[in-house]
Amino acid sequence: MAKMQVDTKLIRELADMLNETDLSEIEVEDGDLKIKLSRGGKAVHVAHAPIAAAVPAPAAPVAEVPAAAPAVAAADHPGTIFSPMVGTIYTSPDPTSDPFIKVGDKVSAGQTILIVEAMKVMNQIHAAKAGTVKAILVENEQPVEYGEALVIIE
Repeated sequence: MAKMQVDTKLIRELADMLNETDLSEIEVEDGDLKIKLSRGGKAVHVAHAPIAAAVPAPAAPVAEVPAAAPAVAAADHPGTIFSPMVGTIYTSPDPTSDPFIKVGDKVSAGQTILIVEAMKVMNQIHAAKAGTVKAILVENEQPVEYGEALVIIE
């Protein structure tokens, strides 16, 4: 079976376009390659005809900012870490392990704080700077979009 090549830059550009235009869905076809991004389930579907490979999105509610979160909007906070891609968040390395971080934890620059699964690839998200975790804006197994605020570190 041939390995599927996915243009992640195109997917990120489409996700940006989805956010900028406030559309609910974008679908692009080029020959037998079909990419569909949707806000409703926050799923990314990539398919090659006739074999379809889809990334299902769990039906999880969008997490609300915890009550202890700072008054400053997460996107405007200088310590906010954003998702570098569309995918599913995992807060621990495996289902039986403790979470990477909790609110109040001290973290060091480069420390793994979350994992984003995209296209069956686990991508570690690292702390950009040392500090204290002030807010975790996502829940385990929650779908996230490119550029979505994940964690605030001060």
